[in-house]
Amino acid sequence: MACPDCNVFQFCRCLKLLGNVMILVVLGLVGLSYYPVVIALYGPLMFNGEASVGKTVAAIFVVVLFHLLAGLMLWSYFAAILTDPGQVPEDFRPDVDPEENPEAIMAQADKSNPRRPRFCRKCKKWKPERTHHCSVCGRCILKMDHHCVWVMNCVGERNYKFFFLFLGYTFLLSSLSVAALLPYFSDFFSGEGKATPAHLAVSFMAFIIDIAFALSLCGFIVMHLKLMAGNTTTIEMFEKERIKPWPYDKGVRKNFEEVLGTSVFFWFFPMHLDGACNNEERVRLRM
Repeated sequence: MACPDCNVFQFCRCLKLLGNVMILVVLGLVGLSYYPVVIALYGPLMFNGEASVGKTVAAIFVVVLFHLLAGLMLWSYFAAILTDPGQVPEDFRPDVDPEENPEAIMAQADKSNPRRPRFCRKCKKWKPERTHHCSVCGRCILKMDHHCVWVMNCVGERNYKFFFLFLGYTFLLSSLSVAALLPYFSDFFSGEGKATPAHLAVSFMAFIIDIAFALSLCGFIVMHLKLMAGNTTTIEMFEKERIKPWPYDKGVRKNFEEVLGTSVFFWFFPMHLDGACNNEERVRLRM
């Protein structure tokens, strides 16, 4: 029997506790790949005097690239965690009559217009367009994409870039680990390689997990590239199909710049050089 007073979303608050565990999971997965790739295989190979020049150079390349990708991945990861996704200013108010009842204004608004005035019944406040209430965080988030357990934070206006870079660098790091471990397994199964049972078990586990992450993240990254190209979010992608033309689409280059910044070089670093607010956010917040 349904309970009209029950809020099923209150159970989502347990996701905050799960998020704390996810940080340890992410660090553990990096360590799981780090041990066989750097410590057990390619690290010692760099200082092996009997190895050929080609193998030594390859080992240096793998170790340096692994540290570079791992550093960028963890930088992006913690930037996504620690950056506020976008908070609605306390004094925000759309261009409406302040004396009129918000419910009456919303009832008269055109539901097919994404720029219509919006009022959050949970926060009891007006909210800008493209803003949604997160039941896990308990507040409205600017240009909310989704609440991500992996970063124990909402993904919104101001940390979406960091979240996307986290996905990208995790994919590249996983792919590098798979490629680096392939020759090791090839030598082992051909009878040329020597490995202790412990090294083999850890390497095999890392290999399987990295393949799974690389394959799953590939589709996720393609989806978010498509969303960025059309200047939309995961929440909005179904709404976009009903609204033609999509009013926020400025062209592929401008859409990417809105998320990643205007400097292409800094697209690959988890930082904002254009200030805390981009131009579209300033318009929506009436700044």
